[in-house]
Order: sequence, then structure tokens, then C-alpha cells
Amino acid sequence: MTRGLFISFEGIDGAGKSSHIDGLAALFRDQGRHVTLTREPGGTPLSEKLRALVLHDPMHPLTEALLMFAARQEHIVQVIDPALTRGDVVLCDRFTDATFAYQGGGRGFDWQVLETLEHMVQMRTDLIDKSLLQPDLTVWFDLPPAVAAERLVQARIPDKFEAQPIAFFENVRNGYARRCAQNPARFVQINANQSREGVWLEVESAVMSLLALPNKTGHTP
Repeated sequence: MTRGLFISFEGIDGAGKSSHIDGLAALFRDQGRHVTLTREPGGTPLSEKLRALVLHDPMHPLTEALLMFAARQEHIVQVIDPALTRGDVVLCDRFTDATFAYQGGGRGFDWQVLETLEHMVQMRTDLIDKSLLQPDLTVWFDLPPAVAAERLVQARIPDKFEAQPIAFFENVRNGYARRCAQNPARFVQINANQSREGVWLEVESAVMSLLALPNKTGHTP
């Protein structure tokens, strides 16, 4: 069986992740791989209910962090681990790095507490060499918050995170940068402040480098 592949996509709202996730899904399917598309918070019926609470209800930052990891626990057990075991390519719109960026960077919540929760939820005790479940590749769509705000101004009714001031998203961006610095082998930083075609070329190059495959597949998102 072909080994499963786990790719996460990170970035502030308005960075343009979604269309490129769909483009990569098409690329992998053309290679004969089965693709599982999912998102966080969410991905299971219970996790989607927790997502609605997190995105819309005011709460203490610790409550918010605990709900994020509770949703992630269900997501891993019910969706991500089974898909990887089957050999699927798992494309996930946000994963744990988003919690560090939004709750750790944006909210200013204790980074070490988040690391403790990460170990509780993502430690794979079924393996001989116990290790954290992490993406094989994390694609970070890095975009200046002011640009993201312009893109979102007429997009939809904002949730409680999207409604935050630009200073909040500067802190979120710093949270992503800190997480990237801690995990340089896993992260690839994409300049999302360019044309869609330019972003796609960077994304495709990063993924093809991971797989040691040639670029120029002909797909555009």
C-alpha cells in the first residue's frame, strides 16, 4: 500500500488557501491517489459543532484552546489517521499550527500550555518510536494583514476572528512565523501577495519537491 501523505494549509483569512487546495486535490487524483479533503476546526459532525461554538461564541482563551484540541482529537481519530492508514493524501485546511497562531499569537495564550495540549492529542502511542502526528508538509500562505482585510471586506459576514482588528492578525502572523521557525523542515512559506498564478507555481513547486516529482503538471487552481 502507498504510504499516506498529510499536507496542511495555513494562513490568515483572505490569504487564498481554498482554491489552491482544490488544485492540489486535482493534481493528486490525476496521479491515481485517493484524496481526503478536510478542515479544522471541523472535519467530523462533532468537530463541526465545536467549530460553530469557537467561531461565534465569546469565551475564555483557555476554553477556546480546549475546544480546538477537543475538535482535533475527534478529527484525528475519525478522519486523519484512518485516511493515512488507507494510503490517502490528506489535504487539511488548517491544523495545529493555526491554534498556535490564533490562540497563541492572536490571543496571547500561553505557548507552553498549547504545546502540552498538542502532545496530549497528537502523540501516537501505538508506534514503537512514539512521535507526534504532524503534517509531512505545511504550506503557509503568508499575506500582510492589511491586504487580507481588503480582500475580505465584501466577502461575507465575518466570524468573531475575521472581525478582529489588523493588530490581532499581525500577532497571528507572528505566531505563524514563530511556529515556522520552530519547524523549518516541515514548513514552506508562500508569498500570497501576488497573482493567483504566481502563488500556484510556488505551491506546486513545494509539493512536487516533497514528492520528488516534476513540476508543470498543467493544473491551475
